[in-house]
Amino acid sequence: MKLSVVIVNYNVCYFLEQALLSVQKAVAKLGAPAEVFVVDNNSVDGSVAMVKARFPEVILIENKDNPGFSRANNQAMRVARGEYILLLNPDTVVEEDTFRACCDFMDAHPDGGGLGVTMLDGQGKFLPESKRGLPTPLVAFYKIFGLASLFPKSRTFGRYHLGFLPKDQNHEIEVLSGAFMLMRKAALDQVGLLDEDYFMYGEDIDLSYRLTRGGWKNYYFAGTRIIHYKGESTKRTSVNYVFVFYRAMVIFARKHFAPQRAGLFSLLINSAIWLRAGVAVLQRLLTQAAPVLLDAALIYAGMYFLKSYWEENHKYVRTDYPPEFMLVAVPAYILVWLTSAYFSGAYDQPVKTSRIVRGIFVGTVVISAVSNFFDAYRFSKALIILGGVWAVAALVGRRLGSHFLRYRDLRLSERRQKNVAIVGSAQESRRVRHLLETAAVQARIIGYVAPEAAVDSSTSPDDLLGEVRQLEDIIRIYALDELIFCGRDLSASQIITLMVGLPQHPPVAYKILPEDSEYIIGSSSKDAPGDYYALDIALNLFRPQQVRNKRVLDVLTSLGLLLGAPLFIWLQKHKAGFLRNCLRVLGGSRTWVGLRYMAGPRNTRRAVLSPADAAQAGTLLTEATRRRLELLYAKDYEPGTDLSLLLRCFRHLGRE
Repeated sequence: MKLSVVIVNYNVCYFLEQALLSVQKAVAKLGAPAEVFVVDNNSVDGSVAMVKARFPEVILIENKDNPGFSRANNQAMRVARGEYILLLNPDTVVEEDTFRACCDFMDAHPDGGGLGVTMLDGQGKFLPESKRGLPTPLVAFYKIFGLASLFPKSRTFGRYHLGFLPKDQNHEIEVLSGAFMLMRKAALDQVGLLDEDYFMYGEDIDLSYRLTRGGWKNYYFAGTRIIHYKGESTKRTSVNYVFVFYRAMVIFARKHFAPQRAGLFSLLINSAIWLRAGVAVLQRLLTQAAPVLLDAALIYAGMYFLKSYWEENHKYVRTDYPPEFMLVAVPAYILVWLTSAYFSGAYDQPVKTSRIVRGIFVGTVVISAVSNFFDAYRFSKALIILGGVWAVAALVGRRLGSHFLRYRDLRLSERRQKNVAIVGSAQESRRVRHLLETAAVQARIIGYVAPEAAVDSSTSPDDLLGEVRQLEDIIRIYALDELIFCGRDLSASQIITLMVGLPQHPPVAYKILPEDSEYIIGSSSKDAPGDYYALDIALNLFRPQQVRNKRVLDVLTSLGLLLGAPLFIWLQKHKAGFLRNCLRVLGGSRTWVGLRYMAGPRNTRRAVLSPADAAQAGTLLTEATRRRLELLYAKDYEPGTDLSLLLRCFRHLGRE
């Protein structure tokens, strides 16, 4: 057995399918026996069924829980028989000759213990984590405090990603990336497998270091390329990423550095963890709050001028309003207006003026009514009404200005459609159109670009934009926003070559339709999770308005259950869990009713109850039936459904 490929999967069925298709083609060109393992860490998105149906030759290991990346890889590596073992992420696409080229290189370098390759993100940009240096205390210091980013090509500061080494040349390096980590089995037999103390991140650094300590060399091989959609797999603004990644570095330091250096390193890393976590939280809050803060500032400025004008021209007694008006009353008005606007949908896409008007109107009525109860803060009703009018003008005006700067038109409520071209045959072009229409994607299909020597003369010339060799001109002439490559008609090597070779300006997004797949996959950057268009029904559960309604219902229900806890707790089967779940739902880490068996978006809260729990009728439901019930719940969701399920399953609110 020449090669064993190991892929650990967790709820990324759409990525896994594409990765296995590319692996299948690369194995065919290897010219030697190979085996492929998929270790599934208890996915609930149909990954296991997909592998069994589409890739029966794959050796599938089904875990009943999520033991982590290291332990799952080790499960397969312990039974792998290949001369070389490749750890491959599911969010990757390999070129057809990748395996052959890598094995040939390792054959020619018998001192090689491990090998990494050139990795590109979903836009064809080089990923610096393709080659890395050892994170010694000094190197880690430069990375954590941003010096590595400021001076990426410096031999002093840029050692984490070895930015001073040319990316188009082979090099001996210190650390391989776990996304593509090809290792000699003889070397692994000597130094051991992945350290299972690492749940995620750091295990690749640890094993790379042990390979070099064992006398082996690690190589960066520039002779082949892969797409790695999510870079380091988690957004850098994620607080969880900061904690998990840097804690892994602490484990590494304690294990491999001298005790006196490990202590200093741990202090440095732990200080950096809290610093970076704070920055991550602040960055995320500012990003999310920026539109609201800008609206608040515009309303406040307008209220100041309205107050000044009213004092000078329309007040019966020409005296200034007390300072409390601008310091207390106006901020309170703004809070009510913007809260009401938020729940009315003023911050949802596409923007609709009616939502803004409705929200501000309700807020104005509330302010007028409540102000009657506070004599010290009962100011002019006219200013409240004028303020409401100005708030509408400010919110609509800011959105119009932003929209005009971006799209050069004032059609605010119309979501601009993307200009999309399909690179593939006429047959695959029709399939892409069907997928996009079924998924209700806002896109204008300009036409298709045929692979060379594959022009279908039966197709209307209006649909055919040209051939691949003309792609650069086609992008410019038709102002394309997105290209969809058809995996049936183009090899992975061709797709990667086009992604790398096409100009970056104007920016064009790239997506791929794998052969015989129902997913169109892509990613906007290395820091963004991959996204996809799927042949799915639109789910009401994830619409912004329903997300807000569900969260309000969760908070109110939790408060009510906590207030009645002295009585309700005696009706629960799991009394300690009842109080714990009330606090979890109130804090936002859980929702009372939701998806337990079906995969949702990445930020979906874990659910205490599933719609399937209310459907138990004497016999246990199959996994497929539970997922189907949850799909129906998500499709037709309304808050009343949650209340009904809570009442029917009231005794089980303490379950884990």
